[in-house]
Amino acid sequence: MMQAWVVERPGPVDGGSLRRVRRALPEPGPGEVLVKVEACGICRTDLHLTEGDLQPKHPGVIPGHQAVGTVIARGPADSQTTTARAATGDSLAGRGRFGVGERVGIAWLRGTCGRCEFCRGGRENLCPWSTYTGWDADGGFAEYAVVPEDYAYALPDDRPAEELAPFLCAGIIGYRSLLRANLPPGGRLGIYGFGSSAHLTAQLASAQGAELFVVTRGEKNRALARELGAAYVGDRPPVPLDSAIVFAPAGDVVPHALEALKPGGTVAVAGIYLSDVPVLNYERHLFHERDLRSVTSNTRRDGEELFRLVARLPVRPHTTVVPFDKVDQALADVAHGRASGSLVAVLDS
Repeated sequence: MMQAWVVERPGPVDGGSLRRVRRALPEPGPGEVLVKVEACGICRTDLHLTEGDLQPKHPGVIPGHQAVGTVIARGPADSQTTTARAATGDSLAGRGRFGVGERVGIAWLRGTCGRCEFCRGGRENLCPWSTYTGWDADGGFAEYAVVPEDYAYALPDDRPAEELAPFLCAGIIGYRSLLRANLPPGGRLGIYGFGSSAHLTAQLASAQGAELFVVTRGEKNRALARELGAAYVGDRPPVPLDSAIVFAPAGDVVPHALEALKPGGTVAVAGIYLSDVPVLNYERHLFHERDLRSVTSNTRRDGEELFRLVARLPVRPHTTVVPFDKVDQALADVAHGRASGSLVAVLDS
């Protein structure tokens, strides 16, 4: 048996919608591995799932999709899937096969069909049959988790689990958002909201020469933005921006971000959930070829590229370690704006 957190009836996190239970250990199927979890990052998407902004795909799902752990068992080989992916030219097919004792990361993207036009075209994040950790299938808020090994990431052994965990969603999604924002070299980047993903993205952009302009509420987040070298922290950037990323799940931020752009600039919306965007005024918000883009999940290549960058750039998450039995309280801190940086639940060894 194992300890796990489950979403029984989605609702306000303060109302006990996330509950700690005992579950039987999962068994790895073909092409899967069983992982003993060391740590799991706590993401705003977990909050959206718990509170019902994202409806769980099945009752009693275990959230958590930024898990670091060690492979303790392998399921049967899935040679048919590997052969099919190789036939489509998928360069990742057959890779990521892990042995017992190896350290791996479990991320949000859990599976794709490998056959549709998007998978064949290198855009597997748009696969209509994609599945997700902690939403379609049980995730990492548990002592043990199962992951298809084609979708797991190899992780170094020389860095603490709580330092690696945030990169598995906050980092990957932030990296894809930065790509979607089309920031020119040395450009001015606006960041709206400054939580787990934003503070990692800010470091990536800054390390590559960007000038940062951060709009966020809460003095903890503002202080962290200043600590990380933002040129401006406040309510409205004082100069036109080349690009902006909206991390806050508030649709009413989008028009402000668009207005702050130079002609030809781009706003990327990073979240999986966003409240309604107000009516846009064409001349004020979109004219002069301003672009508004969404970000949908990520590809595995995004994750691999990110971890290569992390290995050579000075990017470090600012983490608050949370005991495993306090995951519900940590999600409440995210809900009420009491969290700063990345929250990571650490399990006893």
